[in-house]
Amino acid sequence: MTFDKVIEDGRLWAVRYDNDSDNALRRVMLQWSDAGWLADFFTQNFDDLLSYFRITNIEDAIYQTMEDRDDLACIIMDISPDADLDQFFRPLDNNSAGEILLEKDKGRPHRRSWLRLYAIKLKAGIYIITGGAIKLTRTMQERQHTLQELEKMEKVRNFLLNEGVFDEDSFQDYQKEIEL
Repeated sequence: MTFDKVIEDGRLWAVRYDNDSDNALRRVMLQWSDAGWLADFFTQNFDDLLSYFRITNIEDAIYQTMEDRDDLACIIMDISPDADLDQFFRPLDNNSAGEILLEKDKGRPHRRSWLRLYAIKLKAGIYIITGGAIKLTRTMQERQHTLQELEKMEKVRNFLLNEGVFDEDSFQDYQKEIEL
C-alpha cells in the first residue's frame, strides 16, 4: 500500500492499494464517468434506487451520477491553500462526539448526492482517501459494495497504526522513510 499526493500542499492523499494501477480516488472517478459501469451498477441495485431515491429511470441515475462526479472533480481540483477540507469531510459516524485517532470520514459533492468519498483523517484538514461508493441505502452495512468500503477504511487505518502513523508528522516521517 502506498499513498499518492492529490494536492501539492500535502493536505489530501489517496491510497494506492497493492497491485492497483490507479489510486483509490482516480479509480472511483473513472467508474463514475463510465456509462456502461454505471448502467450495470444501477441495474443490479435498481430496487435501492427506487425505494431510497424514487428514481425509476436508469438513464436519469447515470446522468445524475455523472453530474455529481463532475461537481466532485471541481471541488477536488479547486482546493485552494486556504480551503478547509474539514468542511467537505465529515465523520463517518453521524453521532461522533469528539476527535478519534485516525478517524473514518466521508465526503460528498452536495447533500442529496449518493456519491461518497471515504477517507482517514490524519489531523484537522489532512485526509487520505481510501475509496468511494454509490450509497443508495441508509447504512453502509446493508450492501456488499459499501461494506467493502468500510473494510478498506479499516484496512488502511490498521496499516497506518502498524506503521506507527497516528498523525500528520508520523505520516510525513513514514513517507520519507519509504522514499529512501
